[in-house]
Amino acid sequence: MNKTIAHFIFFILIYCTFANASEKNAVNSLVMNHSEIKPLQIVQDTLPKIVFVDNSLISFQNGIYKNRLDSIKKDVDLSYNRYVQKYIDAYINRKEHIGKMLGLSEYYFPIIEKALKEIGLPDELKYITVIESSLNPNAVSRSGAVGPWQFMYNTAKGYGLNMDTYTDERKDPQKASLAAAHYLKDAYKSIGDWLLAIAAYNCGTGAVTRAIAKSGGVADFWKVRPFLPVQTQNYVPAFIATVYAMKFHKIHEITVKPAGINTHTDIISVNRKISISSIAKAAELDVNELLILNPSYKKQIINGTTLFPMPLVIPSVTNSAYSSLYDLFNGKADEVKSVSVLPGLNEPLAQAIVHKVKSGQSLSSIANLYGVEVQNLKAWNNLKSNSIVPGQTIYLNPDKKIDLVQKESSYVHYSVKVGDTLSKIAAKFKGVTVAKIKALNGLTNSEIIPGMRLKISKG
Repeated sequence: MNKTIAHFIFFILIYCTFANASEKNAVNSLVMNHSEIKPLQIVQDTLPKIVFVDNSLISFQNGIYKNRLDSIKKDVDLSYNRYVQKYIDAYINRKEHIGKMLGLSEYYFPIIEKALKEIGLPDELKYITVIESSLNPNAVSRSGAVGPWQFMYNTAKGYGLNMDTYTDERKDPQKASLAAAHYLKDAYKSIGDWLLAIAAYNCGTGAVTRAIAKSGGVADFWKVRPFLPVQTQNYVPAFIATVYAMKFHKIHEITVKPAGINTHTDIISVNRKISISSIAKAAELDVNELLILNPSYKKQIINGTTLFPMPLVIPSVTNSAYSSLYDLFNGKADEVKSVSVLPGLNEPLAQAIVHKVKSGQSLSSIANLYGVEVQNLKAWNNLKSNSIVPGQTIYLNPDKKIDLVQKESSYVHYSVKVGDTLSKIAAKFKGVTVAKIKALNGLTNSEIIPGMRLKISKG
């Protein structure tokens, strides 16, 4: 009996020993697994174990965010770190704003995606417009940047956008997106890194190039970041966080807020000067809807001609509406009479206008006054240079633009790079001089900026 009891006690002791060892191994395994997820902040050895567990859990949650970003198929490196996490936390808590961006993106993103694809750029660059303007084509910054891509006047001009009395193409989602795509392509070609190209969109290629040099010459945003302007330091993390918030909005219970913009649209050409209200009346459309779809027409007037028809975006309409529009554009229907938008002029711009040069005026200031190009003024007046004198007569006649169109094939376009000067650019092309470049592009001095597009004569 005593022998049996002894055996029983012996087996119980052996079982307890193995059970403790198994539990210890399980705990060690759990701690090792947690230790593989490196916390963003260093945990001191003196901290209690409970704090380490909490920090590990935070790191585990952060790891989930990182894995989600990594799961996005992309060409731009969507890095994850504490700077990005800060903006992720901010955006996923701004549910109303992100929901509104999702609603607007249903209309604007396909337009932007098409432009990016046409230039061969990564699709995720479209999220820059959310940072820049909250997808508002009428956005104007305190510094004067305009449109969904927030172009400054000179940069927009350099990338082929037109701003005149009737039109500001910085507000045109399609044309502005193409210009922005060219800018980003040039920035990437100059720098070689997409995150730094995005940074350059915020602060300029020159500022990024200088920051790279200060950081040791490596084109890596996170190494260059401390040497960039503070706004740009935060710009790229905000961009990455925006991609995250809009991609994973459902996980964070963010609801899409419909923008109410008709995504089924057509583009028609308008070959005459006509008010948008006339078009709305003829096709029985909501004039406010037409204005939303066509934000670039500043005076609510489309200044189209047979030679230069202007695009009009309209919601898909019935055949009878198209018939009414055809009659309107061909003078077979009543229209609201367009008013003159040039103060002090008693005749439409389509007719010749005479301007007497005043003291202190230049071709550039006169061109800006009437919303035309310097090259046009020179062509209409057979001017060989930009020199004008007070009292000189300048004629404005847009109907003669055909001369410029016919000559366009004799030009090539050159995008100004960081470090370029007019003399360096002239040296790249046979028979080209600084004077020729200035004359051809209406430059009054030798100042150029990276990203500007210059016309260069083929010789």
